[in-house]
Amino acid sequence: MLESSRGFLLLALGFVSFLLYQTWQEENAPQQPKQETPVIHSDLPSATKESASGDIPTLQAPVAQVTSSQKTVELSNDQLALKIDTRGGDVVEARLLKFNKNLNQPEPKVILLDNDNGRTFIARSGLLGEGAPDSTADRAVYELVSSVAKEDSQLLTLRWVNPEGVEFFKEFELLNDSYQINVTYRIRNNTNQDQSFKVFNQFNRDRFVKTENNSFGLQAYTGAAYSSSESRYEKYEFDDMDDADLDVRTEGGWIAYLQHYFVAAWIPEQTSKNQISTVVLDNSDISIIRVVQQWINVGAQSEKTSTSQLYLGPKDQNTLEQLADGLDLTVDYSFLWWIGQPLFMALTFFQSLVVNWGLAIILVTVTVKIILYPLANAQYRSFAKMRMLQPKLQQLKERYGDDRQKMSMAMMEMYKKEKVNPMGGCLPLLVQMPVFLALYWVLMESYEIRHAPLAFWIQDLSSKDPLFILPVLMGISMWGMQKLQPTAATMDPMQQKIMQFLPVMMTAFMAFFPSGLVLYWLVNNVLSIAQQLYITNKIEKEYAAKKVK
Repeated sequence: MLESSRGFLLLALGFVSFLLYQTWQEENAPQQPKQETPVIHSDLPSATKESASGDIPTLQAPVAQVTSSQKTVELSNDQLALKIDTRGGDVVEARLLKFNKNLNQPEPKVILLDNDNGRTFIARSGLLGEGAPDSTADRAVYELVSSVAKEDSQLLTLRWVNPEGVEFFKEFELLNDSYQINVTYRIRNNTNQDQSFKVFNQFNRDRFVKTENNSFGLQAYTGAAYSSSESRYEKYEFDDMDDADLDVRTEGGWIAYLQHYFVAAWIPEQTSKNQISTVVLDNSDISIIRVVQQWINVGAQSEKTSTSQLYLGPKDQNTLEQLADGLDLTVDYSFLWWIGQPLFMALTFFQSLVVNWGLAIILVTVTVKIILYPLANAQYRSFAKMRMLQPKLQQLKERYGDDRQKMSMAMMEMYKKEKVNPMGGCLPLLVQMPVFLALYWVLMESYEIRHAPLAFWIQDLSSKDPLFILPVLMGISMWGMQKLQPTAATMDPMQQKIMQFLPVMMTAFMAFFPSGLVLYWLVNNVLSIAQQLYITNKIEKEYAAKKVK
């Protein structure tokens, strides 16, 4: 049992070592050089009529260069500040006013969309079709009609008229206290001929990836994602885009680009039959994911509208869930979501009571410990009984010497006689590891914990402890737990040295993990020590009572 338990510890150490190596590889991989001044290529889908099959045609990406109009208009509320290029009406900058880029520094703010300083990440949208503003590579330049403050939103209206007299109004409605923008096309057909157009929404993004903290281990996903009638949430990585262009037909759906704590998402009309696709521009690191809606028929002397939603902000599960089906899954707890979701719900519940995410982590740790008490109780009873059997194990070792086969048989016979389960301490270790990893993902994915303080020197639970005090305390607690565990008589000197050095190695590794995760492990260890001391004392009294009898 003891060798098995320690084997699991060594397995956990190996896993952490793998995470360290994986992160080192990612952080030291050669980066593609960035252009000082980004060039935006024409990447508009072709706009031909449907084929005889009635389906949306496959998209193409022309290679002609498109220049910016160099004129932007601004739209903002208390949460979000946008810059919109009048050429095409693209959102070329989105500044998140509630989020500081660096801890305890009010400026600069987090910039989600950016088209400057060597970065390209923009939200494009347009209309395709004969005479549409985006039907050619040289897209139309809109004029600003109005920018007004409504009761519950800020409304910006752009206008362009084609040579035939068809008016195109592009309206951006930024809801108050929100990261949601309603992007509406209002098409006024002043001609005597029917007109047909289709709306496209897309993100153009470079492949620059930067994590928010210095923690080692698994990194938050940066890349594209989409939803369709076949799958509520699918990731499509940059490497996938290189291998094959995505082509999905669906009713409704959405597209997004994810990064650490934040998401940019286009949500087209959910009743429309849409095409979701990806394109990687030639001779560029610009990767595009887009959704093209079905044709809109505008009769002569009539008007029609089409509205898409653009979300630019934090991964707020409640908000995203209300915007579109499956959009909340962009808060990705990996394959351990079934543990991560309850952990996050418990964290938010306790935080609402104590108004401190660090205290909430401590309370979650206590809660998990209570839930796992029956398993831990069996583990510590096994440890306590093993401690009581150490003199007998030593006698067996002296009797059988180096004959490990006879030694093992004699040990199993003694375990059976003393009613000790050799595997009694393994199951709790197996249960604790998924909880530990799930909490890691919760801390990595939950924007609420970003820059959230505990107290004193811990001002960001999502980053490493700047003074390394918590990792050292965690190592000490791990050493204390080892002292309470029995030493296997059959363990060779090399294994004993490895186990003795394990707290030091784990301290070094945990020094670079989020301090919130180290806090969880420290509190878990302290509670385990208290529980083990209590059970050991109880078992010793039971054995003493048997001797008296």
